[in-house]
Amino acid sequence: MSLAPLLAAPVLVQAHAAAAMAAFLLGLAQFARRKGGGAHRGLGYAWVGLMLATALTSFGITGVGGAGHYSWIHILSVVVLISAPLGVLAARRGDIRRHRIHMITLFAMALVVTGGFTLLPGRVMHQVVFGAG
Repeated sequence: MSLAPLLAAPVLVQAHAAAAMAAFLLGLAQFARRKGGGAHRGLGYAWVGLMLATALTSFGITGVGGAGHYSWIHILSVVVLISAPLGVLAARRGDIRRHRIHMITLFAMALVVTGGFTLLPGRVMHQVVFGAG
């Protein structure tokens, strides 16, 4: 494992990866903590901010389908930009069931599943985790 490939990547890729990794870790912490209350709310707002940053920075990362082309993963970025605020709004309205569905689905799809795709050969995170070979 080496951070060298990530540190050699463009700053936008570094920012995207940092936001995604921080969101993943903070999301795990939220799952482990007691729900409700000020700490949950504060950490939740930070998590949503990280998710929005991850989604927004993704639009500057293109080329998987050819230089300058968006991939199907960018559809998920649009979903994050819509669903994360809807999840916050649900909590503010007291609809905790809908809030939970939004946030768990976002974590699973946008961080776990999509994060798994970053480990495919040829991707920067694959090089970070498994080496350049």
